[in-house]
Amino acid sequence: MTDYLNPYNAYQDTAVAKASDVERATFIRRTYAHLLGAILAFVALETLAFTLTSEHTRMQMVRTLMGNRMTWLLVLGGFIFVSWIADRWAKSATSLGMQYAGLGLYVAAEALLFAPMLFLADMFVPGAIGTAAIITLVVFGGLTAFVFSTRSDFSGWGKYLAMAAFGALGAVVLGAIFPTTFTLGPIFSALMIMLAAGYILYDTSNIMHHYNTNQYVAASLALFASVALLFWYVLRIVIELSGRD
Repeated sequence: MTDYLNPYNAYQDTAVAKASDVERATFIRRTYAHLLGAILAFVALETLAFTLTSEHTRMQMVRTLMGNRMTWLLVLGGFIFVSWIADRWAKSATSLGMQYAGLGLYVAAEALLFAPMLFLADMFVPGAIGTAAIITLVVFGGLTAFVFSTRSDFSGWGKYLAMAAFGALGAVVLGAIFPTTFTLGPIFSALMIMLAAGYILYDTSNIMHHYNTNQYVAASLALFASVALLFWYVLRIVIELSGRD
């Protein structure tokens, strides 16, 4: 019987939980090394975007991509589609090159999606990016330490997190179509931070218990996606709260 609560059920015979101590340690080290590499690549791409564009160009990009709600929905739709492709590539069982292509594609897509938000933060709330980055790092570190210290298995959360994610996506769509009725303010951002935290717990426990020991690229992509989601909404809250000062 297929266990739909555990998307890595097909790999249980070679899951990291059944691997030797050396194999398990190697897998975990590779996963977090690739996560660090993905984060550094993301930072490099965003730094390049700031370096190669003028303030006027950045403002135009913000107005074009975020100023029109329907345009932003199209951008999000494209990002979701690209993310799906990247995830499939990263989970390739036959080609390591395809796995890296998936991770690279996803990092590039996140960098493009984040650019307008980062431009906006840099122009109107100096220091917000650094503050959000520190908060994200602290939260991620705390959640990771909790899972590794307790060895808890949150793989059963998968379907509930997916339902919450679909609900959040629906709220974003409604907010874009009916902006006066569905206002996505700080409360929504706080709920999304909780969702991102849930995904970090879920992903980390899968890394400890359920991934195949050769799936470190896919594992790092999953973690990077969760960290990016956390950073996005932490940054939104920092911007919103700073705007009230």
